[in-house]
Amino acid sequence: MKYESNPPDAASLMMSARSFGNYDLPSALADLIDNSIKAGAREIALTCSYKGGDPEIRVRDDGHGLTGQELRDAMRPASSNPLAERSPDDLGRFGWGMKSASFSQCARLTVISRRNGELSGCVWNLADVDAWRMGVLDADEIAALASPEVLADDGVEVIWSNCDRLSENGTLTQAEFNALIVHAGKRLALIFHRYLSGEVRGRKLILRLNNRKIDGLDPFYRDHKATQQLEAEQLEIGGRTIEIQPYILPHYSKLLPDQHDQLGGEEGFLRNQGFYVYRSHRLIISGTWFRLLRHGELSQLVRVRVDLPNALDHIWKITIDKSDAQLPAALRNRLRQIVEGLRRRSSKVFRSRGGRLDRAGTTSVWSRYARGGEVRYTINREHPVIDALLEAGNDHQKQTASTALKVIEQAFPVAAFTQDAAREPDAIHQTLTDPVVFKADLNAALPMLLLQAGGDFAALEALLRVTEPWCEAWGATEVVLKEKGWMNA
Repeated sequence: MKYESNPPDAASLMMSARSFGNYDLPSALADLIDNSIKAGAREIALTCSYKGGDPEIRVRDDGHGLTGQELRDAMRPASSNPLAERSPDDLGRFGWGMKSASFSQCARLTVISRRNGELSGCVWNLADVDAWRMGVLDADEIAALASPEVLADDGVEVIWSNCDRLSENGTLTQAEFNALIVHAGKRLALIFHRYLSGEVRGRKLILRLNNRKIDGLDPFYRDHKATQQLEAEQLEIGGRTIEIQPYILPHYSKLLPDQHDQLGGEEGFLRNQGFYVYRSHRLIISGTWFRLLRHGELSQLVRVRVDLPNALDHIWKITIDKSDAQLPAALRNRLRQIVEGLRRRSSKVFRSRGGRLDRAGTTSVWSRYARGGEVRYTINREHPVIDALLEAGNDHQKQTASTALKVIEQAFPVAAFTQDAAREPDAIHQTLTDPVVFKADLNAALPMLLLQAGGDFAALEALLRVTEPWCEAWGATEVVLKEKGWMNA
């Protein structure tokens, strides 16, 4: 048998690289930021310009930069072996990241570097890559293209131009472009929040987007006193250690509206529960249960941090765009046990916000009577909403409302409730889990409550502070009153 060279067609392979992974703008920018972090950057600046429908994106860092030869090596497609041993803080893997991420958005990739005062620059232009033609910039071309910061100090600047995919072939409007940039900033704040907070390396990474500093967004809200940080657990797989750290987020009654919206993200709490998988402290997956548990109301406050070393990429099958991974079969049973326990603990957060009969000075919805060895539960006629219902209308309407309450009391499903409480107590929840619905219900009740308070806002506040369910979620109740101007801010 003889051997002969059979290289890929340059243009075809480079065009195919545009579809490697599942990049959007935030994930493509994140790949470039990974390289800057690896280069020891302390500050990274992203500049995104619309330029009349022909966008240009620049990513500049103050890392140690690359020599001319190192830059040529970095620009080579598949420049590293994914199976090679890497330093623990190396965020790359395939050697395709910068190229595939860039080409997912643009057709011309320019990289300029300064290392120890030496400037170098290279260009891949997808319109001219036959025979692997890569452009090498001369000094004048570098001076014309580079930002003043890179010309003056060591670092790297990546420039995306001819951004056909980002601009959707020139059809993207200025407003749509601005929305993309805002979304990218929010995603990067989440992906790199541990670097931005100073949790990694003992110092904060500074990330700027169009001159605006991006603050990290901690999906576990560890700074809030009501966040529950549960017991961490370490699991061994492939001779390496994975750390599992569960959290239960605060009930919405303990959060301000902007805090709740920020934690819920664009898709809300329900879709953002689950595992948050980090590779070398960089978020790669968020809001998944890996099919171990369904997304549900009772588990919406549960988030589990999973820390992976990059040495386990092959076991977790980390994708080229670092946006997905697969749960190893060896971990499924233990993680299923963990998440089932967490779901039960999360449900207690909601149940603890529900109605209580043992709280002195509070007007409950239900009343409990024990006499002659018998226990009976009735709807509290003195609750302001119930009282308003019973006093509304003519005598016939009042009698009808009273009869309806008695029917509800007498038909209380005691046997079914008892069975459920004995068999699955953690599955029972009557407490509202949606703050939007809570707010709407409160707004609907406020007119009759204000009438009962004699039209006095101070009296209304005092009434709500001792009346279920509003006293149990006072933070959310207080916000509604302040929005209406019915309470001192």
